[in-house]
Amino acid sequence: MHIRWWGGWKQHVEWGVLLLYLYGFSHKIQAIMDSFFDAVHAIVAKIPYGKVVSYGQIACMLGSPLRARTVGWAMHQCPDDLPWQRVVKSDGSLAGGDHAAIQKAILLSEGVQFIGEYRVSMQACQWDGC
Repeated sequence: MHIRWWGGWKQHVEWGVLLLYLYGFSHKIQAIMDSFFDAVHAIVAKIPYGKVVSYGQIACMLGSPLRARTVGWAMHQCPDDLPWQRVVKSDGSLAGGDHAAIQKAILLSEGVQFIGEYRVSMQACQWDGC
């Protein structure tokens, strides 16, 4: 019998993590996630003034190009002293939700260029990670 998993292989990974959690491996998963989150926060701390980086770009820097959403989860737990406003979507859109106006104001004060209301010029302001 073949079970069809909708949504592709990414959902396989998410289901796999859920099953590991349900079978008592939550402490191992938490340790892995904490390590990844710490690595995300370390990269965010290095983003220069006036530059931005995308969630996917951070994931690539960490050697996990398909974990952009996990980077987003890490940013939800971002320490207050990190420049959270410098992380945007891959097309330059602000992902701040209710905080998009605050994020835009801070980025404008840093000299980040915008194209449109809430979209950063990635061509002009994207950090290469070096």
